[in-house]
Formats: sequence, structure tokens, C-alpha cells
Amino acid sequence: MIRLVAATLAALTLSSAAQAQDAAKIPTPADTYQDLFHQVQTRRIFPDGKTFVDAIPKRAPEKIMVAYRGHARFSDAELKRFVRANFIVPEAGRAPKPSAKRTTLKAHIAALWPHLTRPPVKPVPGGSALAMAKPFVVPGGRFREIYYWDSYFTMLGLKADGRDDLVDNMIDDFGGLIDTYGHIPNGARTYYLSRSQPPFFFAMVGLSSATDPKVLKTRVDLMRREHAFWMEGEEDVKPGEAHRRVVAMADGGILNRYYDDRATPRDESYREDLATAAKSGRPRDEVFRDLRAGAESGWDFSSRWMADGKTLATIQTTAITPVDLNSLMYGLEKAISAGCATLADADCVSEFDRRAHARAEAIDFYLWDSAKGAYLDYQWKTNQRLDHLSAATFYPLFVGAADERKAHVVAQKAWDELLAPGGLRTTTVRTGQQWDTPNGWAPLQWVAVSGLRRYGEDALAAEISKRWLATVEREYKASGKMLEKYDVEEAKAGGGGEYPTQDGFGWTNGVARALMEPAVSGR
Repeated sequence: MIRLVAATLAALTLSSAAQAQDAAKIPTPADTYQDLFHQVQTRRIFPDGKTFVDAIPKRAPEKIMVAYRGHARFSDAELKRFVRANFIVPEAGRAPKPSAKRTTLKAHIAALWPHLTRPPVKPVPGGSALAMAKPFVVPGGRFREIYYWDSYFTMLGLKADGRDDLVDNMIDDFGGLIDTYGHIPNGARTYYLSRSQPPFFFAMVGLSSATDPKVLKTRVDLMRREHAFWMEGEEDVKPGEAHRRVVAMADGGILNRYYDDRATPRDESYREDLATAAKSGRPRDEVFRDLRAGAESGWDFSSRWMADGKTLATIQTTAITPVDLNSLMYGLEKAISAGCATLADADCVSEFDRRAHARAEAIDFYLWDSAKGAYLDYQWKTNQRLDHLSAATFYPLFVGAADERKAHVVAQKAWDELLAPGGLRTTTVRTGQQWDTPNGWAPLQWVAVSGLRRYGEDALAAEISKRWLATVEREYKASGKMLEKYDVEEAKAGGGGEYPTQDGFGWTNGVARALMEPAVSGR
């Protein structure tokens, strides 16, 4: 029976890996439009690099390219006119115009759900959108499609507002992506297919009220396929080496890293990535891969990924085994075990309990720093724990991988260094990157509050919740907006990064709404 389980897991891994590698070869706008794409992006015909890659062609791409190549030279104005003549160019996403009279924050969030809900998507040849079978909720602003890890935090608010229909629709949409591509991409665009994002699918499934055994079995199978995607290559990787998203540590223990199956500039940040690589003095493909892996992390970008702790050109994401990713993989393994127990699949339970136990031991050994009192990322190439304190330290608490003593030590560290006047700091250093201080982000507030409550650290959980909600409420009263991120040092709009702070905003709405619930807020 053990051989049968191993064979099943191997088949899942091979199938998921093959699908994911094939998905990474699906043409993106950069592949399809080649020099036209290069000119539009490098000459900054549109201020936001995401505009052109989201455009919908009005005719066959081949005909567009023939027309483009038949024109000797374009001025910037001519090139912009050409694009608008041949594509439906998306306008900047806008939230509803703020009313002079403010409703309650709870009522405002409820009113935003219909505005952020999108119908099913049928792709247009030559466009970048992926098919979506059911309605879904987008973050807002420039983010016009469904995103992976954003959606879990958005769904917290949908659940609190009784929108179980949308919760299950989005779980099914993500399941459809796993079915089609072998994994959940960063977002529902062709240019995101070569990478995923923090694996929160198991947590989304945990929000569903579905009880049908067939639905449960389907979702457990989908979780196992996602696990196989992240673990592809584990059987053959040697200690001190890595393959795709798997790292074999010096003692042979297996952990995961963020990665991307392409080593080219990101389509949506093409100009920026070329500039970063030019400044680095490093092999371009190495820099591009690390930038893409940083995007897979969701923390794009942060001092966590920088070799010198401050300069983007030193990014080394693929050389790091991160706290958050490995904690989520533990959570996924425990969720698969629990699902298999419900399905009375004892061999699956045994296999994934074993995996979760081994991962918890590796997290403790490599990522726990007793002197610092925190979980820290690990540079596996140099065998060094990185001294970059961040809100990622709460992830082992969030999934229950920490023991009681460590959880209480983390809580004290957070009181001392991560708690700011307006909520939880992302890191303790200023780099100008958006995933560093002074910014605070909704998902990290939720991970911390949820994890702290799991271990009885209710006072700190309540303080983070109170300060964060006060920041969100203050900005809403001032501007009528729900923002992507906030400055938690001064309790105002956040900044930094590759694009302006976005209004909308899915995960802020979701976390704020969930934190209002008495069972969470402690009220």
C-alpha cells in the first residue's frame, strides 16, 4: 500500500509539473507582439506597464503585426494611435466616486462588493485574459483580474457579509485553474502563468460551507495537485541544491522557495525589470528570475529578498527559503491530511501527516532564531539565517506550526519591534519598497491577528486589530477610499513601489470587514 501511495503522489507530481511547464510556454503579450510590445513598454507609451498587456486586440494578432511592420517608423504619438486603433485599451480602474456623506465603514464595504465583482471571462485570441467560469471579485484599480493570494483575504469579508455564493464561485474558479494549468497562477493572465503566489487555496476551502462529499473529494484532490506543483523534483534534488520550487537543505530536509519558470522581464513591469538588471552587474536572466520569484512571493518588493537589505538590484529571492511559504506548505499538508481523514483515506492521512511533521521540524531547525526571538528567512546557498525581521514571523502561528513557547516569544518581539501606531509594520527597515516600513498591509494584519489568537495572545491581537481598523477608518473618513496599503507609522495612505497606491480594494475590504466581527475583534 505504501508503494501505491508513493506511485499516486509521483503521478500527481509528474502531471502537475508537466501542466505547469506547458502553461509557462503559453504566449504572453511579449511573445505575441514582440517588437511592438518592446517599443510600447520601453518608450512608456502608457504610464502604467500593465495597460498594454491587458489590452484586447480588435483583430487577429498576425494582421496587427503585419500592419505594424509595414510602417517604417513611429513617433510616440503615432505609436499610441496605432495601439488604440488596433486594441481595446483598458482605462484606469476606478472605485465609485466618494460621496460627500460617509456611510459606516461596514456599509461602505458591503456596497463595494458589487462594484468589484466581475462576470465569467471568455478569452479573446491574442489577449492575455484567462477563462473564468464563474463570477469573481477583483482587487480593484489597475488589478482587473482575479489574483491568487489576494482572494483569500477578500473572501474573509465576503464570508462575513454572507456572500457564500461568491466564496464558492471563487474556490471553483481557482479549482478550474488548477485543472487547466496544474497550479494557480499569480493572476488570471497569460503573463502570470509561469508563477504562482503564496498557496492559500487550502485556507479558501476552509471558508466554504459546502458539505457534499463529492465536492470535498474534488477539493482535496485539487489541494493534492497544488502540493505536487510546489514539490516537483523533490525525489531527485540533492542536499545543497534546488529544483524549481524545491530546496534540499544541507541535512537532506526539504523546504520550498519562490521561483518562476521564466527568466525574462515581467511583461507588466518590462521597462522596470530591464532597468534593474542593467544596474545590477549580474547575469540578466538571474536578476529577471529573482524579480519574478519576488512577484510570486506577493512581497514585490521587500528588503527580505535583497542581499544587501536595501537595493533591488541585489535581489536574491530564489536563494531564500522563506518563513511564509514553508508555513503555508505546512498548512496545506495538514489540510490535505484532514480532508483525507474525512474521506477515510488512511494512507493519504499517514503520508501528509509525515510530510507536515518533517516540515515543522525543518521550520524549527532552519527558520527559528532563538536569539532574535523570531522566525526568519534562510539563505540556503550560504547556509545563513537572514537577520530581516518581518511580519512573516507570524505565519507559523497562523498555520499552527509553532509550539506554545515560540509563539509567546514571537508575540513579545512584535510588541517591541513590529507594532506601530497604525497597525503592524511589514518590516523594520525603510527602503522605499512597498513591502517595507512604514507600510502595513491588510493580509499581514490578518495573519498576525489570527495566529496570535490561536495561541491565546489575545491582547496583542486586539491591539493590532484596533490600530489597523482605526487607520482604515481614518483614511475612509478623509478620502472615502479603501486603499491597497497604508503607512502605519503615521496612519495615512501608503506609498512606494512600482505603481501608485491603488483604491478599491479587495483585501483591505475583506480584512477590515472580518476584523469587525466580535469573535475576531474581541469586542
